[in-house]
Amino acid sequence: MSTATALSTVQIADLAVAAIRAEADLTPKPGLVDRRGSGAHSDMDLAMLHASADALHAAFAECATAARQSLTDHELRDRLGVIGRAGEQTMLVATGGVNTHRGALWAVGLLSASAARSATLEDAVAVAARLAALPDSHVTATTSHGARARSRYGVSGAVGEARDGFPRVTRQALPALRTARQAGADECSARLTALLVLMATVDDTCVLHRGGSAGLTALRAGARAVLDAGGIGTTRGRRLFTALDELCLTRRLSPGGSGDLLSATLFLDALDERGFPPCRP
Repeated sequence: MSTATALSTVQIADLAVAAIRAEADLTPKPGLVDRRGSGAHSDMDLAMLHASADALHAAFAECATAARQSLTDHELRDRLGVIGRAGEQTMLVATGGVNTHRGALWAVGLLSASAARSATLEDAVAVAARLAALPDSHVTATTSHGARARSRYGVSGAVGEARDGFPRVTRQALPALRTARQAGADECSARLTALLVLMATVDDTCVLHRGGSAGLTALRAGARAVLDAGGIGTTRGRRLFTALDELCLTRRLSPGGSGDLLSATLFLDALDERGFPPCRP
């Protein structure tokens, strides 16, 4: 795999923002904002997601810059917490107070930092896991929807995914993305396959918050059914995808956690490939 240490901190931030924008632009996505509309949301649209992603550029660059300073892991973890909280406030100003990318800021910000002090993607993921396992000295608790869902349903969410080394990204979504490309899928279809893999496996706290365990079970089963039918490229797969899309809209299920992890997947892929293949609607 190619090294990320050859990239400047600004280049790392450029890739981070591009990954988040690419996730937003991917169409169609069940329950999520895309080029068709707002999905299961009533308070955000694609222009807002673009503005949110752009607003996070400085935070990603600062994460990468901090990682290249002479800081211990504990010092870097605390510094990333400071950067992340400031970045979140910048995001909220850009969106008028709507939480568009808190999860992506956590996952991609952490990976931006770890990539800046690593020679390979494997190293970067290992560093990210090590950092994620450390406590933020300046934060004792959070009352976010994700935190409440983790507590109520006994899942680890994005925090656990990072601590475990992003296994659903590195072992499932990224291989699925690349396998689909190698099989001849266009880039948008390959990315949608990776998203469906995440939706079928992630304990998505965004879905749990909105739909509880029943909602998560239904969404995961729907995504798995599309994959088992051969994906959206098959007649049966398209029919099942439409049913999954309607399920999300009817029950207001938004797999935002899976969307955030798709951003992380695309970011790692971009670090490895040094750029995105074209994906046009």
